[in-house]
Order: sequence, then structure tokens, then C-alpha cells
Amino acid sequence: MKKTSNEYIAIGLMLFALFFGAGNLIFPAFMGQNSGWNTWYATAGFLITGVGLPFASVLAICFSGKNLRELAGRVSPLYGILFSCALYLTIGPFFAIPRTATVSYEIAISHFLPADARDLGLYGFVFLFFLLSWYLSISPSKLVPRIGKCITPMLLSFLFILIAASLFLPMGSWQAPSPAYDTPVKAFSSALLEGYNTMDCLAGLVFGVIVVESIRLYGLSSNREIAGAALKSGLISTFFMFLIYAALCTLGASSVSVLGHVENGAPVLVGAASFYFGPMGSLLLGFIVILACLTTAVGLMASWAGYAYTAWPAVSFNRQLAACAIVSFTLANLGLSAILKIAGPLLFLLYPLAIALVAVTLVDAVAPGRLKAAYLWCVSTAGILGSVPAITAAGWDGPSRLLARTGLWSDSTGWIPPALLALLIGILLDIRSGAWSTPAPGEPPSRVQQDVEHAAASQL
Repeated sequence: MKKTSNEYIAIGLMLFALFFGAGNLIFPAFMGQNSGWNTWYATAGFLITGVGLPFASVLAICFSGKNLRELAGRVSPLYGILFSCALYLTIGPFFAIPRTATVSYEIAISHFLPADARDLGLYGFVFLFFLLSWYLSISPSKLVPRIGKCITPMLLSFLFILIAASLFLPMGSWQAPSPAYDTPVKAFSSALLEGYNTMDCLAGLVFGVIVVESIRLYGLSSNREIAGAALKSGLISTFFMFLIYAALCTLGASSVSVLGHVENGAPVLVGAASFYFGPMGSLLLGFIVILACLTTAVGLMASWAGYAYTAWPAVSFNRQLAACAIVSFTLANLGLSAILKIAGPLLFLLYPLAIALVAVTLVDAVAPGRLKAAYLWCVSTAGILGSVPAITAAGWDGPSRLLARTGLWSDSTGWIPPALLALLIGILLDIRSGAWSTPAPGEPPSRVQQDVEHAAASQL
């Protein structure tokens, strides 16, 4: 890897493709519609949570040299098991993976079929979608050449065609923003929350293992070397995501005068594609969405199989991957409505926990020793207060209304100041106990983790 930058580019493009799914297309366009004159302020906020947090998640995994379970286990061994299982199930076969197939079908295929044929069409499309996803993800060691060097350039080419048309020939002038975006401050803060919807911060903790293994294939072994390579590759991914997100936000802002305000970002993209390219526009958009969803599904399936093999090594990597494909296929055919009702509250809880874990890990990376209290205090605080919006999403707003009486609480961001204070308290306790400066004993990979790495390299 030291000899050429081509490997950095390949891994960077792979990372971009793994992150960039259908939601990443829809949310910025929809936000642009709502932010209007304040689109640039909203774009800045969206980039922090939609690009910055996922990048930080990957770096956290690379700096630690651990998988998600081992990293979360620094809070407590039991927490490591529960958190990693909940996150992998949510970002994997129970929610995110089925969503990739269903969303791509609804945007790319469904509107071309008669109403009475759409259920059968969904079945056939989902079957082919997961068959191809299984084939691409069956050997994680080949994700870089297959995704980074093939699919991603095709995806970017089609995206740039649509984006270039919208930039040089805007659909219309920017309109007045919606109430949630009607001031620069509100536009920025609302967009911060909108970036959560991409789920990329959670995905970064999952994809980090793939990035580490891809970098190791080029001969780097130490955590510092791997983190440095991930930083360079991640900047490439971040650059492309920045450009595309900003362009999609402007596309959404210019579409209101032609399309009016719509209920989500999908009609914005469909309308823009038809506006610029006529009947071929829908085909162009469909191809973009299918590629975006496919690459995301491949990364999630390979990551889930690696985690499942770590937890249950008696079942081979390939069998775990096949089971994931079957479960995802089944749930995708049931539709997203039932899944969203169950997964929604869990997502509200997982995000504060994930952000807190990433923050402490990055602080731990610069400490001469190994933090202990900081993990427990920060993550525990984020989990306790983060459960309030989760409870609200489940249908009981009592705790939220009680905290709102203080005048300092918001379901979306109220947990952040207390979690930062808890992080500071934990660091002070670690300094006092000597944990900040005392190097931790060596932590060689477990036998199971070595088996996972072997499986990824040898295509077990």
C-alpha cells in the first residue's frame, strides 16, 4: 500500500459504495425541498451527521483494532454482546438489508408494472436481488475489486449525469423554506437530525471490519498503520459523498417550483429524472437506485455473516451468509411497514449509544493508556437519556414531557450535553486512577476472531 495510491482509491470507492444506499439519495433531495433559501445551512448540518459521523465510526473501529463486540465490551462484556447483537440485527437482516431490496423495487421497478402484477413482481425482483447480493458478498476478500473497481464507477457515472444536468439547467428558483427550516439556525439543526436517517453512523461500526480486512490484504498490520490507511481512503469516500450530497440538496431546492412539495425524496428524484431525460429518466434513476441498494446490501450481508460466525463459529461463514439472504428475502416480501414499527424505537436508542461509543474510542486512541471509566460513564448516560425518545417513539411520551419542563430537553439532542459531561467525568476518574497513563496489557485477537479473519481470506 505504500507503493501506490491506487489501493487507497479502490478502498475509498468501496467505502463510498457501502455507505451510499437509496436513503442517501432520497434524504438530501427531500431536505433541499424543505430548506429552500436556507439550503446551504441545511447542507452543512447534514454533512456533519451524514458524512462526519460515519467516517468517525470507521476510524473508531480501525484505531481500536477490534470488532464491534470487542469494542463495545470495553463498557462491559455483557453490554458488548447485547449492543453488537442489537445493532447487527437492526442494520442487517431484520431491517436495513430487506429495506435495500424493497426501496429499490419501489423506485426502480414498481411504477413500470400494472397494479395487479406488483406483488408477483416484488417476489421475483427480491429473489434476484438477494441472489446477486449473496454471490457478491460470499467472498469478502474480493469486495474491493468487485465493488470499489467495478460497481462504484458505474454508480458515480450515472449519478453525475443527473447531477450535472440539474446544476447547469436548474429546474426552477429556490423557494421559501418550510417552518422547520425557516431560519439558518433551525435549518442547520434540523438537518443534523435528518442525517441520522441515513443510518450510516451505525453502518460505519459494521463496515469498519470490512475496511480493516481490506487494508490488511495490502500488507499493513498495526492499528496505527491501518487507521492511517483508513483515514486516507476515508477522505476519498468523504469527498465524493460531500459533492453528491451538496448537489442533491440543490436539486431538491430547485425542484419545488416544478414538482411542488412532495411527501419524501423519491418523487423528487423521479420527477427530476423525467424532467431532464423524459421517458429514459425513470430508467436512469432506476439503474442508479438498484446499484446503490445492491452495494449497500452486499456490505451489510458480508458484515452480518462475519459477526454471526464470530458468535456461532460452529456454523460456517457461507451458511451464515445464506441464512441472512433467506431471512432478508422473507422480510422484504412482507413489506417495510411492520418492520418500521418495531425497528423505529430501537434506532432512536441505538444512535446515542453508537455516537457515545465512537466518541470515547477516539479519545481513547490519543490517550497513552486505556480508558475505563470514560466508557462506562459516557455510554451509560447516553443510553439512559437516549431511551427517552425511544420510549416516545413506542407511544409513551410521559418521560419526554417531564424532562421538557426543565426547558433544556429535546428528544433529538437532549442527551448530548449530559453525555459530554459524563465523558469528562469519566476521563477525570481515569486520570485519577492512573488508567489514562498506564498502558493496557496486550490484547491479542481471540481464537474466534482469528477464525473470522481466516474465513474472510480463504473464502471458507
